[in-house]
Amino acid sequence: MPQNSSALTAGAPIEAGPRPTFTTSIRIRLRVPARLRNVEFGLLLIACIIATGSIALVQLGATGTIDPSVLTYSAVLDLLVLVMHFTLRVVAAQADPLILPIITVLNGLGIAEICRIDLAKHVSGWDSAGVRQIVWTGMAIIIAIATIIWIRNHRVLQRYSYISMFVGIVLLLLPMLPLIGRTINGARLWVGIGSFTFQPGELGKIALAVFFAGYLVSARDSLSMVGRRVLGMTFPRARDLGPILVVFAASMIVLIFQRDLGTSLLYFGLFLVMLYVATGRASWIILGVTMFIGGALVANQLLTYVHGRVESWLDAFNPKIYDTSGGSYQLVQGLFGLAHGGLIGTGLGLGRPDLVPLAESDYIIPSLGEELGLVGIFAILALYLLFISRGFRIGFAGQDDFGRLLGVGLSFVIALQVFIVIGGVTRVIPLTGLTTPFLAAGGSSLVANWIIAALLLRLSDTVRNQPRAVIEG
Repeated sequence: MPQNSSALTAGAPIEAGPRPTFTTSIRIRLRVPARLRNVEFGLLLIACIIATGSIALVQLGATGTIDPSVLTYSAVLDLLVLVMHFTLRVVAAQADPLILPIITVLNGLGIAEICRIDLAKHVSGWDSAGVRQIVWTGMAIIIAIATIIWIRNHRVLQRYSYISMFVGIVLLLLPMLPLIGRTINGARLWVGIGSFTFQPGELGKIALAVFFAGYLVSARDSLSMVGRRVLGMTFPRARDLGPILVVFAASMIVLIFQRDLGTSLLYFGLFLVMLYVATGRASWIILGVTMFIGGALVANQLLTYVHGRVESWLDAFNPKIYDTSGGSYQLVQGLFGLAHGGLIGTGLGLGRPDLVPLAESDYIIPSLGEELGLVGIFAILALYLLFISRGFRIGFAGQDDFGRLLGVGLSFVIALQVFIVIGGVTRVIPLTGLTTPFLAAGGSSLVANWIIAALLLRLSDTVRNQPRAVIEG
């Protein structure tokens, strides 16, 4: 028996050994939920004042009077936003405090400008787009509240990844059905039942984001670790190209049969970015962009409406293109409106946004740019940038891969929509038919974007609730 084994016999005292040469301390960073919600409450009051004040200024500028009924509707929306705030205090106390105020301001500015266009067209009451936008906003806020209450942990969504895939594909294909599909403004993106129309693809992008996140978590290893190196870059094997080929084919189906370049780019871009975040391979981006550009070039040669969009983009001020049906008239009128606004704008209610076709939907940015000027557009872009950056921060701060991918995917949906829309109306890229998130008229878009905001709020609460230990020593 070793000499020092006597210390282990029964009744023998145990001598204290030497202390370790390192020390370990764990600091748990405690957060105060009340402080986050108090910050949100203060910012919400400012946001509600801006939203309601914009509607009042629009009416004063256009008519010199204020319609109390419209302000009453706006006050109801302010009340619903506050209800959502107090709901967050109860079920998501550590949610991000900036997201809700940001979308409240954006939504309020959109309603104000849509009401301005209604006044210019002498439309009022329930037939006006502004009142319909207020009603849709109220429904969207209620659905967002229900989403926050129903989904207590975002990881639950991972169980339904393939169900989300099925739902997303069904929503994508619904407008192609002969009985309920509707073609509006040249694009077959709508489902109509009687006088009620809805754009199911807006909800489809959320379902597909959930599926992409769940699928890439399980398939990330095979997509990121295996491949061939070409010019210092690792490209995937042919057998691993299946997912990107399927999504590419779906995007081309949207482009060909639903006649919408923007939605096609949105779906494919969403998958591409989430694939890059999951694998860290730049080769996926190069491969995907090459595929989409190639498909777009082929579509430009074979599809008349795609060729018309490109031609209007490249030579917008050509009189032959400007005067033709479906030509560049809308694009040029929007550019003139932005130029008329100048640096500080004409003032709310004092411009002529009604001269631009579809000013309340596709061209809400030029309408706001004319009355708020370049300064106002920069402020709106700053709000979008802050919203998107908060979403990316929420995604990258998560400790589970599904949450990371879902947060980044949902945020990128908003980012890509903003880029496609504003890039189109300013001639940076060809014009497409997407709506500006939270600003443009459209009930389906509002509902989908408020659900995205609700999911980001739930994600941020889950991330902050995760214990974070910092080990020193």
